[in-house]
Amino acid sequence: MVHRFLPIVLLVTAAGASACGGGERAREVHSTARAEVAGIGYTSDQLAQALLGEAPGYRRAGEPDSGEYGSLKAIQNAARLQRETTLDKPRCGRARPGGAVAGDVPAALVSFTGSAGRTATETLMGMSPADAEKQINARVPAGCLRFRTKVGSHWAEHRVVQTPRGDIGEGSRTVGVSTTSGAARTRTWYVVFRGRHYLATVSVFGPSVTREDAERLAREAHAQAERVLP
Repeated sequence: MVHRFLPIVLLVTAAGASACGGGERAREVHSTARAEVAGIGYTSDQLAQALLGEAPGYRRAGEPDSGEYGSLKAIQNAARLQRETTLDKPRCGRARPGGAVAGDVPAALVSFTGSAGRTATETLMGMSPADAEKQINARVPAGCLRFRTKVGSHWAEHRVVQTPRGDIGEGSRTVGVSTTSGAARTRTWYVVFRGRHYLATVSVFGPSVTREDAERLAREAHAQAERVLP
């Protein structure tokens, strides 16, 4: 099974929900469910050990989830919400910047909650340098920088901001989304960076989160992963 990597429709409508998905009791991962990429060697258990154990200003929301990417509870929740979401620009929902992430790659995810409705999530995925580089170089199409989504009877408006390629890890990109739904305004910033045979995403969500918040946490995540992964 193939899943879109951080599809934009999910990023802006489900960032809070998917980020909190890891806060539910994580399922136990048995040895038979441990995923490994041939020729790369990182297992989902190794990736889980390399996740952040703490994040300044946040508290961890339950135990990390690990296994095949498509089996992670937060990813499944996001996919379900995507199916329930109407997009005013359907072509944006079909776009796959950087290609797709196979559902069977080894992955691990941890979520954190903060005050005033803030959440943060880190995901590590075993990935070849070439595939990871595609994700770093991906761009949201110009026609998808503004769009609307509908979940149930509620519409929301979204604006996307993209930044030039960054220097976190062996290359990174940062994307921000501001969302307005009625009187409520929220922001999502996420950073995608690559290391040795892995790809990482760090996202922050809330009414007042900033690009600096996301990139600071991403640098901490990179330092932790480099300490742990061989």
